Amino acid sequence: MNQMWKQIYVGTVTLTSTMQGQSCLFVPRLVTSLASCPLSTVPRSNIKPKGQMHKQTQHVKSSKGVSILQDPGIPVLGKLTRQGLVELIASSVVYKEYPLIGINKPAGLSITGKGRDLCLISLLPDLQQQLQLSEMLHVVKASHRDHSGLVLLSTCHQTTQHIENAFIQARRKKEVITSYCAVTVGVPEPEAGEINIALKQQSIGEHKMVVPVFHPTAGSFRRKEAKKAITRYKVLDAANGCALVQLQPLATFESMLEVHLTLKLCAVLGDHVYSGCLGKVLDVPFRLPVESVIPRTQVLDETLLQKLHMDQNHMWKMPIHLHLQRLTIPPFGTRKSETVITAAPLPYFTRNLELLGLTKNEFVEESTKK
Repeated sequence: MNQMWKQIYVGTVTLTSTMQGQSCLFVPRLVTSLASCPLSTVPRSNIKPKGQMHKQTQHVKSSKGVSILQDPGIPVLGKLTRQGLVELIASSVVYKEYPLIGINKPAGLSITGKGRDLCLISLLPDLQQQLQLSEMLHVVKASHRDHSGLVLLSTCHQTTQHIENAFIQARRKKEVITSYCAVTVGVPEPEAGEINIALKQQSIGEHKMVVPVFHPTAGSFRRKEAKKAITRYKVLDAANGCALVQLQPLATFESMLEVHLTLKLCAVLGDHVYSGCLGKVLDVPFRLPVESVIPRTQVLDETLLQKLHMDQNHMWKMPIHLHLQRLTIPPFGTRKSETVITAAPLPYFTRNLELLGLTKNEFVEESTKK
């Protein structure tokens, strides 16, 4: 494991409380036909357990298995100095061919920020020096703050413009640009397909939510009240009620992948916002109505917690297992063929795959290539 990663993994676990899950009396056949389900866009780092919960049964951890909180640990970016964060990013370079640089971003690192907040853009001048580059870096394409995975940087604005134009043309042709891997609680059915459900943002209470729009009109698209959103997915492996899923968005919309997965009655492991959309009656999953959904720590059943060697009162520390693993750059300029850049999931991601009995296939393990 990279030495810099070792320095920031936290091996100690502090006990804390978690929010109670909400019960629901709705019949699955009635609830699943609801027209919308709100999803908070509040950053996951702001979701903290509140209130008191009934006493949790402590799991007896075997000597052969510990949770990812202990091994390999979870990156805590807030404990790094500015220079330490720059060194971490510099050590995460997975692609370098002038004028492009690809890095494997840890979850929780935002691309933009306010004031003196440490974010990737504010660190680019320092990263330029660390990598001994003569020209300034800027962001071309990046994974979301809460997601881990690829960020494409460039030192040439003309090249960036060519790439952005190529991305626009690829989207119009419904060609895949980005591929994610995710660990889901629940297995999507069928095992492969396309989720074609429009999305919109809606203010509900104190949160700005993302909601699916099942029957949009042409006028709603013209007025930008809804946006077309398509996700291709494929189950790569399934075990113990969980799955390793490949996700390929054909549009860009915040929280699009998380929202679309809830429509398949699944939630990403470590999703402490959108998992609140789902409930169960007699082990049958269903979607909750609008007024019942609030951001909360993800609740897992006892069997799954035991496999992960976790307690429910530690679940708020579980990072979201959604990783931008592959970026495909269409031919541009003098380049006659596409460029494919990949980045392997972080150690805690692959460790949980092992604990859940999920196979790391070629999609997860493939190395960076040109």
